[in-house]
Amino acid sequence: MTKEKPAGTRRSELPVIVGVTGASGIVYAQKLVQHLLGSERKVLLALSSAARLVIKEELPARKDGDPWGDVNRHLLELIAEKDFTAPFCSGTFRFQGMVIVPASMGTVGSIASGVSINVIHRGADVCLKERRKLVIVPRETPLSSIHLENLLKLSRAGAIILPPSPAFYQHPKTLEDSVDFIVSRILDALELDNQLIDRWGE
Repeated sequence: MTKEKPAGTRRSELPVIVGVTGASGIVYAQKLVQHLLGSERKVLLALSSAARLVIKEELPARKDGDPWGDVNRHLLELIAEKDFTAPFCSGTFRFQGMVIVPASMGTVGSIASGVSINVIHRGADVCLKERRKLVIVPRETPLSSIHLENLLKLSRAGAIILPPSPAFYQHPKTLEDSVDFIVSRILDALELDNQLIDRWGE
């Protein structure tokens, strides 16, 4: 009698890859990571060197310099920018999806060109070739024709382009309300349930 192989990780337990680049809007990444960890979801977090500079400029400083909070920190794995041995650099590694938030136009251009300079680019490349969810949250304004062409190229390749455009029909009262709206839309794109906002018609 042969033993059955373990079922492995269920889809509901698969980790989420979060790439953070050097564009403005780090608060979206912060809230996303904190929500995922609070929901007991493993997060593999890759920061570009430029992202680390923006974090210092945009996020309130903590004594330890860490913006990701203390909840379920055992589920957070930090990935070095140039560590191409990271699990998600291989197509055989299973994960729920990847979010690049915020996504600089340099990162968008590299991914659209198939150039993997760091693990964020490589993770996105894996998502596209394996037909997995890739959510790109571009942060630039105005957008040039080059930016638009690169975003269109990625959309046609299967990426979800999710600009951080908050809605106002919910009458947000604080900046956090507007951030929650964007994070909720990111989680929706990953097919992860959330109650961060009051939904239209509910």
